[in-house]
Amino acid sequence: MANPTVSAPSVSRAGTGGRAPAGRLLGTVLTGQFMALLDVFIVNVAAPTIRTDLHASGAALQLVVAGYTISYAVLLITGARIGDLWGHRRTFVAGLGLFTAASLACGLAQSAGELTGFRLVQGAGSALMIPQVLSLIQRNFTGERRVRALGVYSAVLATGAAAGQSLGGLLVSADLFGTGWRPVFLVNVPIGIALLVLAPRVIPRDPDGAAERRRGLDLPGLVTLGAAVTLFTVPLVLGQEEGWPLWGWVCLGLGAVLLAVFAVLEARLTRRGGAPLVSARVLRAPGMPRSVVVIAVAMALNAGFLFSIALHLQSGLGLSALRTGLTFTAAAVAFGGVGLNWRRLPARTHGLLAPLGLLVAAVSFAAMGLLLRGGHQHELSFLVVQFGIGLGLGASFSPTLTLALGRVAPQDAADASGLLATVTQLGQLIGVATLGTLFLNRLASSGSSAHAIALTSWALALTAVLGALVGLLRGRAGRRG
Repeated sequence: MANPTVSAPSVSRAGTGGRAPAGRLLGTVLTGQFMALLDVFIVNVAAPTIRTDLHASGAALQLVVAGYTISYAVLLITGARIGDLWGHRRTFVAGLGLFTAASLACGLAQSAGELTGFRLVQGAGSALMIPQVLSLIQRNFTGERRVRALGVYSAVLATGAAAGQSLGGLLVSADLFGTGWRPVFLVNVPIGIALLVLAPRVIPRDPDGAAERRRGLDLPGLVTLGAAVTLFTVPLVLGQEEGWPLWGWVCLGLGAVLLAVFAVLEARLTRRGGAPLVSARVLRAPGMPRSVVVIAVAMALNAGFLFSIALHLQSGLGLSALRTGLTFTAAAVAFGGVGLNWRRLPARTHGLLAPLGLLVAAVSFAAMGLLLRGGHQHELSFLVVQFGIGLGLGASFSPTLTLALGRVAPQDAADASGLLATVTQLGQLIGVATLGTLFLNRLASSGSSAHAIALTSWALALTAVLGALVGLLRGRAGRRG
């Protein structure tokens, strides 16, 4: 089905009365998005240096790496609602300022405890900033310009992970002025300051007295959902390193219970005429449940793939962190290229792109398993496989995101943004926690990185096939209707 929001290309006017500069607006918010994504991955390659320099224990190092992800995932939907209440421009700038200040503090930290605390603050800044990106695109772009903007958004998502590992390896290896790991955080500071100067000039003001700002914060919903996401996120992030202890499984069970409680609270609030944290209109939007599943699967595949293949290339094949990061270029280019160009295909094919993309990814993952099981990289063949993975995941993610947002009313943009951003982040965590754990377990039991990556690749392929079936079943249902 074609995107029903496509109309004459336009961009909303800024509060000053002039036409908002579309390119500068998009460039500003997506640069902020890119910085936030970069920080999910950039610390991974700096972790050994941080451990040595700050004399951090294994548990402390885990929290340095994971603290950002935990606070980021837990607070995303809260950040989306705050954007409704305060205004998207104001919230984006506030989140950007918090993220930039925390990045400076991280770069100057003198102990693992300080660094962990500042990483949590960094994640909170990202959670304020990131949901506003989709909301601002949804509210300030229409027609083909919105489709194009969402394509660029998808390309930024694709390149963030690869760029994080590449840039982290480059900065740590360079050891600028003897600062070791610190530039992986300090690099955000000049960029953040520049964006803080630019953002108020190019992001349109929110309309005064907007109806959605009177909806309230839904504190019971926020507390319940925040607790549920925390109980899910902490075991997923720390479970592998801790050997999946009992407390992790208890947390996951309690998280499921709290999600059920959250659903009951939100349903009751809706019946009373209140404003639930995620509007029922968003959840009932055509294709939204299927979109949530497809996005979660695509992001889980992407994160599980990046995590396991990075470990195999560095530990199994002995590649440097920089060369490993550059290896992902083909996948990132393919992912981004699909995001920018899928709209050129006939409209009747758009609904099939997600299942077809996941099938392409499945074939590519299976081929990767066959290619790497002998303990060699086979660079040209591996490049082709990487391109196929990026092509398939891009075809499943970018059209799904665009079509899902296209079916949501502009007044529900913040709710949809918070929901899909949270699903994206949780999908990545689940991918690392399941597929990444599979790789590590097989590596520990067999002692062969080649065997572990082959088995993980076939698990990735099977997961992609299951995700494709969700899309195909929905397509059949749609044709019957």
